Amino acid sequence: MPIAPSRGIIYDRNGIPLALNRTIYQIEMMPEKVDNVQQTLDALRSVVDLNDDDIAAFKKERARSHRFTSIPVKTNLTEVQVARFAVNQYRFPGVEVKGYKRRYYPYGSALTHVIGYVSKINDKDVERLDRENKLANYAATHDIGKLGIERYYEDILHGQTGYEEVEVNNRGRVIRQLKEVPPQAGHDIYLTLDLKLQQYIETLLAGSRAAVIVTDPRTGGVLSLVSMPSYDPNLFVDGISSKDYSGLLNDPNTPLVNRATQGVYPPASTVKPYVAVSALSAGVITRSTSLFDPGWWQLPGSEKTLPRLEKMGPRPSERHQIP
Repeated sequence: MPIAPSRGIIYDRNGIPLALNRTIYQIEMMPEKVDNVQQTLDALRSVVDLNDDDIAAFKKERARSHRFTSIPVKTNLTEVQVARFAVNQYRFPGVEVKGYKRRYYPYGSALTHVIGYVSKINDKDVERLDRENKLANYAATHDIGKLGIERYYEDILHGQTGYEEVEVNNRGRVIRQLKEVPPQAGHDIYLTLDLKLQQYIETLLAGSRAAVIVTDPRTGGVLSLVSMPSYDPNLFVDGISSKDYSGLLNDPNTPLVNRATQGVYPPASTVKPYVAVSALSAGVITRSTSLFDPGWWQLPGSEKTLPRLEKMGPRPSERHQIP
């Protein structure tokens, strides 16, 4: 029996946790221990508020699971749902409630376009993991990094699955433990990101469609990366509902688009300092070089001229002291 590892925590530069794990409860079923799976699912509707999306997800997961595997039926149960099932558990052999560590993003939409999120492993994930010979390491894991830091550093954050060898009877019930290989927790990650700066910039951009990136020029470290509007990544952790996803997908402000990394914008005059520094570095110009601007530009070897957008006429280039 596989034992899931604890996923690594993601911190900002000051040690503030941006993505962590908290205990949640989910109801699971081992189909081989259930006489009639569909009747059991129908009976669970009133006990733990099971809905059609939950049942569809269970059936999809069951189709790709091995025999005698405990399959999630509904995740993130409330205290009331846990208590209600406990009272009625005698009615549901082969069904039980288990506690797990589940990913949680305490700052909601503030960091989605940087941190990303984890979500349920789907068929494409299974195919990729199998192709990369990593599938065995996800035998006890239901989630995987889908976006951002969570996806890019998946191998570091995930950890190593452990295993427990047990003896079971003819009903699949564990009699005794024979051997245990404990899981290895995933590694924590510390980012260059500054949470307070990130939140401050978001307050400035509230209600806008915009992007801001702040870097440390000495190291290149990203202190803030903001794309507005954003969305709550916690919606995706347990599997986003069709209604919520349609709302995000059809939002005219396109919150799913990361404007900081996916947007394409003309650089305008921001490119000029880079051209000047490159020319200085290559020795093409010096700090005292002056260039005359006639108000148009002609490509060498061509008769075509490109006029300035502003109607300002000829003028010398502006020079500033370069430190």
